[in-house]
Parts: sequence; C-alpha cells; structure tokens
Amino acid sequence: MKARARDGAEEGLWLRAEKQSGGIGRLGRRWESPKGNLYCSTIVSCRHEYPAPSTLSFVTALAVHKAIGAHLSHKEIWLKWPNDILVSGLKICGILLERSGDAVIVGIGVNVAIAPEIDGRIVTSLHKEGSKSDLTAAAFLETLAQCFADMLDLWRVSGLEAILSAWQQRAHPLGTRLSTSGVNGERLDGEYAGLSDDGALRLRKPDGTLIEIHAGDVDVG
Repeated sequence: MKARARDGAEEGLWLRAEKQSGGIGRLGRRWESPKGNLYCSTIVSCRHEYPAPSTLSFVTALAVHKAIGAHLSHKEIWLKWPNDILVSGLKICGILLERSGDAVIVGIGVNVAIAPEIDGRIVTSLHKEGSKSDLTAAAFLETLAQCFADMLDLWRVSGLEAILSAWQQRAHPLGTRLSTSGVNGERLDGEYAGLSDDGALRLRKPDGTLIEIHAGDVDVG
C-alpha cells in the first residue's frame, strides 16, 4: 500500500492479505497472522483543513467497533484508548497508522475465525464470540469498508469533536480504573476521566491530580 500511495493510488483502495509472514503491531510488536483472519490496509488523503492525521486512530477504532457490532449485536463491545476494541473484555483487533507523504496508510487486523495463542494475553475472535460460522475475512471487510467511509466522512465534515464524542460513548465508563505504561516504562495508575480536546487520555491519579497521556499502553482494572 505504501508503494501504491507513492505511485498516486486514490483514497478508497483496500488491500487484503490471506496471511502475513511479517505482520507487526504497535511499537514493533509481532502480530500473529494465521489464515482466516482479516489483514487489510487502506489509504487516506490528508489536507491541512482536516483534523490531525494521528486522530485517524479514533476514526478507525469507531469503524471497526461499528463493523463488529453488525456481526455481534448481542455482545458488549468497548473501545480502549488509544485504539483497541474489546469484545467480552478481550482484544480482537489491532490498528496501526503509518504516514506516507500526504497520505496515511491505515492497517487493520481483526480476528475473524481464529484467536491466536499469545504469551501473556488472552484474545478472542468473531467466531468465538458467536458470529455466523461462515463469516469470512473478505465478507467482514465489506462491512468494515463501508463503516470506515462513514466515519471518515464524519471526521472531515463534523470535525474531531464529533469523533471524540462518539468514541467516548463507546469507551469504558468514566471512573474505570486504568494502568498505563509509557514508552520509557513508567507505570501510572488512576481513573479514566475522558479525553482531552486533541484525544489525549485524561487520567485522575489517586491523589486527585489530573494528567494527560499522549502515548503508551493502557490496561483496564
């Protein structure tokens, strides 16, 4: 997709892999890629009048949330900052943004048929959570592509405030206990206090201090 972006590929193009030999997640982590799950990417054109390109992570999370909800309407689906989607409290998706000139490559991985075994983490899949057993990665992408187009339009027309409002409505409740770890390994505990105007995580520490987290991993509980 990066190569196609450099060659002038237009927005709306999606690429899907049956499997990956070198999938990566956030912070360079390995992303397990067994056949049967969704591994896809798309391209988004960025202009100065649009919200910050980094906030496409919220757009993408909302799109995946909506797509999963279309197939798991009976399940509890939560968003976790910065861009995780949890079903029954378990991770089901990975999102990665990469800049390429005037465009952003949005990479999405969703466990459709298989919940890979990952050291230190329990994950789930659409099939495991009760979707139709014949749901394929290709079919799920059809749902996702439309949801993404809808959310991208909201981002451009109504702005970041509308996106963050929609995101917070689908996130864990205010006051949920969170633990964060930054890129330097520092660990902070506190309560979820919503998002800042630019999408930073607001965390209320045990002493009442309110801080903003701009990067890092978050655990619930």
